[in-house]
Amino acid sequence: MSTNQPAPGAQPTSDAFAVDADNVVKSFGALKALDGVTLRVKTGEIYGLLGPNGAGKTTLIRAIVGLVAPDSGTVTVLGRRMPDLDILAQVGYMTQQAALYPDLSVEENLRFFAAISGAEGNVTEVLKTVELDQRRTSVVANLSGGLRQRCSLACALIHRPRLLLLDEPTVGVDPQLRVQFWEHFRMMAAAGTTIIVSSHVMDEAERCQRLGLMRFGKLLAEGTPNEVRAQAGSNNLEEAFLRLSGRDTE
Repeated sequence: MSTNQPAPGAQPTSDAFAVDADNVVKSFGALKALDGVTLRVKTGEIYGLLGPNGAGKTTLIRAIVGLVAPDSGTVTVLGRRMPDLDILAQVGYMTQQAALYPDLSVEENLRFFAAISGAEGNVTEVLKTVELDQRRTSVVANLSGGLRQRCSLACALIHRPRLLLLDEPTVGVDPQLRVQFWEHFRMMAAAGTTIIVSSHVMDEAERCQRLGLMRFGKLLAEGTPNEVRAQAGSNNLEEAFLRLSGRDTE
């Protein structure tokens, strides 16, 4: 079954935004992980969430996918107010820590994730994308960290999602394969898939069409890499982030 069609009963999806988060607040005890975040990501866009560990990037992604309920504010994904289980078959989510079944093989993991999304999926094609076609029968528990990262990405891609959420997707991946991953992400975006990538790596941020700079649960600045640098009056993103977050004066 194709997952590229709207879920039954879905409201009409805006052509402008695949993700619309409005004034989202989320606290864990005394920690305010998200502090009034408003974020709108265009359909077919590669959007980068850039910031240090603890900035709120993962919490925001979990709120978008419906795993975290905001204390206040709203999140709309592909035209549906979250949380909404019907829309999840159209969303791919690669977590920071690989969410795989270690006792299953690479191929068995892919077929399982395809099945629960209601999609058939092209296992061979996806395995070639992440260069695991020669390891399809390998048990995940026996894979290195980098190979598990590739398998995790493959599981997020197997059902051809309309929205792909990637939390630090290239950690432990060699530079050549990282370039290939980004080439595939650009192809997906050109075909209409919306991609949100969280990272603290500046060269990956340069590959995104738009960026949101986060610190302490707030969105500090937003725009293309060039626009963010211009806002900060800087020639590079690292310096721009430090200036916009006030850390260059600490």
